[in-house]
Amino acid sequence: MRGTGWRQIPINLTELCLDTTLRCGQSFRWKKHDDIWSCALHGRILSLRQDSTYLHYRATFPDASITPRTLPSSIATSGVDQSLEVRDTEALVYHYLNLDSNLTTLYEQWSEADANFKKKAPRFAGVRILKQDAWEALIGFICSSNNNISRISQMAGPPQSYKHMQKLCLHYGPLIGHIDSQPFHDLPSSSALTDPKVEAHLRQLGFGYRAKYIHQTAVIVSQDHEEGWLDSLRNPESPIMGHEISPAGNMLPRGREGYRLAHEELLSLQGVGPKVADCVCLMGLGWGEAVPVDTHVWQIAQRDYRFGKGKHSSLTKATYDAVGDHFRRLWGKEAGWAHSVLFTADLRAFSAKTSTQIEIKEVQELKGTKGEKENGDWQDASVATQTITTTQVKREFNEEDKDIVQIETTKRKRTRRR
Repeated sequence: MRGTGWRQIPINLTELCLDTTLRCGQSFRWKKHDDIWSCALHGRILSLRQDSTYLHYRATFPDASITPRTLPSSIATSGVDQSLEVRDTEALVYHYLNLDSNLTTLYEQWSEADANFKKKAPRFAGVRILKQDAWEALIGFICSSNNNISRISQMAGPPQSYKHMQKLCLHYGPLIGHIDSQPFHDLPSSSALTDPKVEAHLRQLGFGYRAKYIHQTAVIVSQDHEEGWLDSLRNPESPIMGHEISPAGNMLPRGREGYRLAHEELLSLQGVGPKVADCVCLMGLGWGEAVPVDTHVWQIAQRDYRFGKGKHSSLTKATYDAVGDHFRRLWGKEAGWAHSVLFTADLRAFSAKTSTQIEIKEVQELKGTKGEKENGDWQDASVATQTITTTQVKREFNEEDKDIVQIETTKRKRTRRR
């Protein structure tokens, strides 16, 4: 094994909250030990940790003599040159965490468009939509279907609880390496899951009815379509890493044409209904207008957006589309991202995640100047304004909250009459 060492990217918790982003039901393979998140991605073990001002990242690569057996179709392998690995890892971090977008600006836009978002979202800053590989998103959401958020989180939980995605990687994915004694396997390719024995084996591992869906979907993707078919459904404005951006067309009430096509194509796969298709479109194919609607989102729509009456009294296909269309009218082509922030803010598991207290103090220092009048009527006051922001971050479901204190001091002169 060889590593790049820890490197850092300046970013605050308003622009990225790593803990929330990695455990709010988007990706199911990250493991956390102490304050470090790790996952096998693109032929390396990527480790991440965050403080109030920096995102720290490190990559651990297998020895040059060890080649991973299988890799997802959208992965481009890099050479053994260490400087190339460092640059490639930085590009991977920016791409995977979707760091090019200014999240503060997006939150402002969504807040201007929606009073409910403006009320609830500020306490849940830093939620980003990951740019996962399409195949990983597809298999991940097939595995997570019909699970609530706490069960989903357990799938990617502690190392000893190898469930679903962890088991899939352990038994069929290439071993990338170890951190301490913990093995990290990358996701198996679709072709690695096409053997007729796979379904029975997955049932033995506890996948239940999902075993059939995973196997049959792997066969369809690997054998019934050309290589790269899934990636061909991507939003061209959000291409796979290393590819050029191109226009995706005009935004329509039901979403752009490419999104509607991708959604329809995904519905042809085993175990994929409208919600799973939208999850894959949003988090695996880059279609930001995709709005996954489950029972929890439906409850939000009823409570905060006046759904639940008349023709939309229950969650039918027509109501599913109406909820998505409503959010797209509010937030445009990043409606799925804004909806995910509200989804996270509404989860009981995150309800005490953050609380922010801002205290402003003014300290005045009166100083005489050469230009003051003989009787001392005039003085210049140097006023220092100190803003103290305390953000309480819940690091994990069962961990003790930690305070992050940021202090900013600005000075200005004020002329005062005595």
